[in-house]
Amino acid sequence: MNHKPRVLFFSTGDTTRSQMAEGFLRKFAGAELTVVSTAVQSTASDPLTHDLMQEVGVDISNQQPKDVAESLKEHFSYVITVCDASKERFPVWPFTRNIFQWSLVDPELVQGSYEQKRQVFRGVRDEINGKVREFLSYIRPQLHAGS
Repeated sequence: MNHKPRVLFFSTGDTTRSQMAEGFLRKFAGAELTVVSTAVQSTASDPLTHDLMQEVGVDISNQQPKDVAESLKEHFSYVITVCDASKERFPVWPFTRNIFQWSLVDPELVQGSYEQKRQVFRGVRDEINGKVREFLSYIRPQLHAGS
């Protein structure tokens, strides 16, 4: 019986970055992977995140972040932290060998006008889009090696 590899996107703050990453990977990988996301401080997603993901054709309105305490007890094939490592701390996943660190700015911390905030969110969204594509191109040969 084949099991789909499981991917967890983790953020220390709001789920904005991890929700974006989950949405992109779901769109690009389809049924190849099981994808979930979580955050330590807040699992409430900013409505701006939904709007800006819709701009690029990714609907994340039905995504539900996983409880962080539960995620620490589970096995994931890959864990990707989407935190700014120089400013944020994150836990260790004892059951996961493949851990990736994406040092992304938290767009929730942006000060300024609504339009300035939208621009920062777009920049983070586009950076995540590229990183998810790179990640998928890196792991796809592994996914199909056993086929």
